[in-house]
Amino acid sequence: MSMCHPSRPFLAARVLAVAIFSSSFQVASADAQAPDAGSYSPAVHEVIEERGHLVPMRDGVHISADIYFPDGEGPFPAILTITPYDNNGPRDRARWFARRGYVVVLADSRGRYDSGGEWDPFIVEHKTDGYDLVEWIGAQQWSNGNVGMIGGSYLGWTQWWTASQAPPSLKAIAPEVAPPDPFHNIPYQQGVMLGPFVDWAAWMSGRTAQVKEEGPYGGFTNSRWEDLLHTPYLTLDEARGMRDGGWWKSWINGYVATDPYWDGMEYQSPETWSRITVPALNMTGWFDADFPGSPINYLGMKAHGATPESRRPRLIIGPWFHGLNDRVVGGIDYGPEARIDLDGYIARWYDHFLKGIDNGVENDPPVYVFVMGPNRWYTADDWPLPGTEWTDLYLTSSGGANSSRGDGQLWWEMPAVNGSDTYIYDPADPTPSPYGDHGHIPGAVEAGGPALRDDVLVYETPVFQEPVEVTGPIEAVLHVSTTARDTDWMVRLVDVGPDGSAMLLAEAVMRARHRDPGNDGRFNPNRLSEIEPGRTYRYRMGFWRVTGTVFGPGHRIRVEISSSYYPFYLRNLNSGRDNAGLAGPDEAVVATQTIHHGPAHPSKVVLPVIRRR
Repeated sequence: MSMCHPSRPFLAARVLAVAIFSSSFQVASADAQAPDAGSYSPAVHEVIEERGHLVPMRDGVHISADIYFPDGEGPFPAILTITPYDNNGPRDRARWFARRGYVVVLADSRGRYDSGGEWDPFIVEHKTDGYDLVEWIGAQQWSNGNVGMIGGSYLGWTQWWTASQAPPSLKAIAPEVAPPDPFHNIPYQQGVMLGPFVDWAAWMSGRTAQVKEEGPYGGFTNSRWEDLLHTPYLTLDEARGMRDGGWWKSWINGYVATDPYWDGMEYQSPETWSRITVPALNMTGWFDADFPGSPINYLGMKAHGATPESRRPRLIIGPWFHGLNDRVVGGIDYGPEARIDLDGYIARWYDHFLKGIDNGVENDPPVYVFVMGPNRWYTADDWPLPGTEWTDLYLTSSGGANSSRGDGQLWWEMPAVNGSDTYIYDPADPTPSPYGDHGHIPGAVEAGGPALRDDVLVYETPVFQEPVEVTGPIEAVLHVSTTARDTDWMVRLVDVGPDGSAMLLAEAVMRARHRDPGNDGRFNPNRLSEIEPGRTYRYRMGFWRVTGTVFGPGHRIRVEISSSYYPFYLRNLNSGRDNAGLAGPDEAVVATQTIHHGPAHPSKVVLPVIRRR
């Protein structure tokens, strides 16, 4: 297939890469400044610990709570954590806050460890339990009636679920790495089941931890490659020995968000945000496996919060993975600014909202982002960053974009000639993912290996002569067809360095049948569409994980497309059976996938380019 002369796109890309930083582009509204904990309550108290308080819930179930009291005259404000991971785990953090004049209550989730009731990760009782715990705390004689919450990951979920019930004693929350609604990240990422969540389900299938392994989390182990090849997925629980986790089958059978199993657990909607009265300090990292929750909640609360305070949320994004606040992530040292006094900042947050101290935290910038490359913090007035230049990068090739050895290119201008690239997706030989330890992304991982395969399409810019900053939301627009009745589409953004290293920074995924024909091809968690084999459809895919990075001179931007990234994502068997939950090994379909590009089908990625003074 004929194409433009190769020198033309490379010249155009080089010119535009320089033009991005010319005076014709808007300057981002931001200052270089890290989140500053400043002055907060000193550690002046001894700590008194009481274990095993049984707090009655409205249905008669008793939730077990350990309480850490500051000694001295009360009453004191309180901070609540609700965890399914054993309330002994956060005790060091509880003591840290108790020394600073907070009563800290660590509660086991319903059905876990010492708490009564039946355990299921997604039942509406988790919302009402949060309300009842907050109001029980607010009524105690040692309480001044002001309650906040802390905790990350699932513990961030419990904060939002509780806040959605608007308990009067709750005055603020500080969710760290909180996931979004279930179909937007975990256990389903845009309709695709996460492989590590099979492991999480095995770990969490009973009242206590079911698998123990050495490692940073001391928790669930990774599946071996062959473990997640088991089909049908409906019986993966039995294959993994999850006899007491019956909710696994509810997950697989509930392949759309409107399934009754998920009733009541969604919280990210205008209706729910408009009931939340408290300000939220959202914290996450560029490599957080639950990244989408924090920016979605920031935007949702700003637009729909029930009170002026709740409509002033905060957002902090560091160069971190799920654990937060590390300087070295994935072997890369992001410099001395990367690690901040995060608990100190949270203490300053609660000094104001729970103790009433006028410390100025309410006047801090609403958004802090860490930009990798220069390794600096910047403040901003909003998210996405003001001054963002939404910049198209178009896919093009001579028809041979297969692998990093192919001829795929990224152009800053629309290609003049139509073209396409084709690859074969075989569920029996899925594209391997180079990350996923314990369900988390360990940083900017080297991703060059999978890109050597012919079932990965690879498109690259020329080498940059000037730095280009990409910070914020990213979108892919693909015009694609498949010979199957269903499949998955996966798009990745990679930084290719002068030494040939290929570091994965951002990605998007979507199950084809979750394409919404009435919403411009965007993801729709509530329905499955019919996909006609051989027909070209337009998909608009928001990246679930984005980035804040500068591509320096000598670097290139790479975009990869595949239909699997296993075992981080369970394979789509391409059979068209709903969510592949019922499909067996004999039903796997080998699919021919075609990506169209050019004026008739302008496949592209849309990047948030930032220019700073």
